Amino acid sequence: MVIIIDQASKLWVKNNLPQWESWNILGSFLRFTHVKNPGIAFGIPVGNFTMIVAILSIIATIFIAYLHWQERNNHPLIVIGLGLILGGAIGNLIDRSSVFFTQHYTGVVDFIDIGTAGFRWYTFNIADSAVTIGIIFYLMHSLFTNKPELLEAND
Repeated sequence: MVIIIDQASKLWVKNNLPQWESWNILGSFLRFTHVKNPGIAFGIPVGNFTMIVAILSIIATIFIAYLHWQERNNHPLIVIGLGLILGGAIGNLIDRSSVFFTQHYTGVVDFIDIGTAGFRWYTFNIADSAVTIGIIFYLMHSLFTNKPELLEAND
């Protein structure tokens, strides 16, 4: 579901919002601003290494898929968290995969633009949100779920 919502939202942005144009959604706090991120997380530039980043993204996505399959019967926070991370990784990988099919890679489509009082967070997309929420779920499980095997080891 994450992949479908992510790709549909990116398609909508590409078709309805010219690059660099912003639409206020909740005043200036939440805007949709069409940008393309040719780098990695938070716009970190990768220079001429877009092909390597795409290949590493494929490897990481395969690893996350394997981990998700291994943990499929685990606690819901783990399963849902890994599912969100995987969906987000695939969503952005679809954008990155254009480097394999075209000579011109423009980047991952980002459009959610949040900020106030002259400070704006890095523009992001649904896939990025899913990855972030998935990591939070995974960490919540790690921090707050009772682990009897650890408690027994300390006795």
